[in-house]
Amino acid sequence: MLRWLIGGGREPQGLAETGEKLLELNGHTQKITAIITFPSLESCEEKNQLILTASADRTVIVWDSDTGRQVQRISCFQSTVKCLTVLQRLDVWLSGGNDLCVWNRKLDLLCKTSHLSDTGISALVEIPKNCVVAAVGKELIIFRLVAPTEGSLEWDILEIKHLLDHQDNILSLINVNDLSFVTGSHIGELIIWDALDWTMQAYERHFWDPSPQLDTQQEIKLCQKSNDISIHHFTCDEENVFAAVGRGLYVYNLHMKRVIACQKTAHDSSVLHIARLSNRQLISCSEDGSVRIWELREKQQLAAEPVPTGFFNMWGFGRVNKQASQPVKKQQENATSCSLELIGDLIGHSSSVEMFLYFEDHGLVTCSADHLIILWKNGERESGLRSLRLFQKLEENGDLYLAV
Repeated sequence: MLRWLIGGGREPQGLAETGEKLLELNGHTQKITAIITFPSLESCEEKNQLILTASADRTVIVWDSDTGRQVQRISCFQSTVKCLTVLQRLDVWLSGGNDLCVWNRKLDLLCKTSHLSDTGISALVEIPKNCVVAAVGKELIIFRLVAPTEGSLEWDILEIKHLLDHQDNILSLINVNDLSFVTGSHIGELIIWDALDWTMQAYERHFWDPSPQLDTQQEIKLCQKSNDISIHHFTCDEENVFAAVGRGLYVYNLHMKRVIACQKTAHDSSVLHIARLSNRQLISCSEDGSVRIWELREKQQLAAEPVPTGFFNMWGFGRVNKQASQPVKKQQENATSCSLELIGDLIGHSSSVEMFLYFEDHGLVTCSADHLIILWKNGERESGLRSLRLFQKLEENGDLYLAV
């Protein structure tokens, strides 16, 4: 079951603004593994945005985003489709499982690869020159799409190169910009790649080192568990790559090619999803049920007093999180030029927060294993909007001038 939050082609309404459910799409029999939108071409007069969903039931369903109607179900897959991506310029979409398939808007299968791996494609992104990069276990495979020409009327997909630099399974893969992409592995390897010639630009694997921040042997042992160094998710801006590594958050500067800030114990359990906000801020959610807001600050801007990060901090009282606010040691100061400071703690979920969506003008929507979807609002902004609406109403009724 999929609850659709934003109606395609319409102004952001519904859940993002009022909490109202717009559509409920029922069709899959097992968990949904991937979701993506397929917009119409700009040159097309009829604007019809589609939603594509893949599931562990080995199907992909195409939905009409305006009505929620099921357009078509594709059930010819031999394995679970774990990722979907759209190549808007070519007006095709790709599905990744044990093989890689290319489809058009009419849902015709244009071409496909041979069986790649039993583990399947875990992530897929578009790169220049009609290419895509697929994460398959420890490998990255570069594929090139060949569109029909006068000499050949058929599509084709070619394996161009295998990149074998990771030592463990690749969990995360995103584009940084038009010229580079980044990958993260189960054992905490971060690699920046050139998107044009597919060479390695930078390599980082020091996230696991616990010595600057942890004091006891028990904590060191805990930090070295493999799930505590896995890179679960990335986000980025023009200067930095933000990585969710185990329970921590790391900021990797693309120009300096090093980590410039970190919070090794940002949460009590693995960080599952992160997103960058404006004003050098970051949101993270975790298996421990917490959602936190961080700010990237220069070292000289740090306040002398620790930031309270306890469970009840949003109400103005609570314990100080010793791990998050303890003084940064000299050894770490030499290594990092910035710091991630906790500025907000959103308390509401009782189980793992799987992910969230951020709408700049309407707030934050979080979804959790506790079966709750919570809409969070910016209190300061909402207060300003209420005041503005009040003055507008007074002006419309003439009460404002009467009061003057």
